[in-house]
Amino acid sequence: MIKSILSKILVLVLVVTISFVGYIDTASANLTGKYTEDTLTVLETLTTAIELPEDTDMETKKNIQKEARQQINDYISRYRKNSNYSGLKSFTTMQTAVNSLAGYYTSYGSRPLPEKLKSRLNQEFKQVEFALKKGY
Repeated sequence: MIKSILSKILVLVLVVTISFVGYIDTASANLTGKYTEDTLTVLETLTTAIELPEDTDMETKKNIQKEARQQINDYISRYRKNSNYSGLKSFTTMQTAVNSLAGYYTSYGSRPLPEKLKSRLNQEFKQVEFALKKGY
């Protein structure tokens, strides 16, 4: 009898946990599955992340960086293996930019981005926007 009750409780906990994790993943993704819209959404988030003023409080920086990392992971996971997009100039340039930013976040955490990296990322973001307009 106790085993039966425990197994039912365990099943209930697993169902709730799986449901909750699925909800978090879909809520945090913010990606529509439409390549151009998703790329522009990620660009907007990353631009916000790299343009944060230096006097921004640490909690806000961490939250924005967390959102940026989540979108980077979701974006790359969704489009890297899709041959319709992985060969596009806009995607390869975007992948270069997000790899640089993710690498910086991994290595240096919440330190301010160097101006040289900000400048390069902004230039790559403009190239991505241009390539999207041209359909590349």
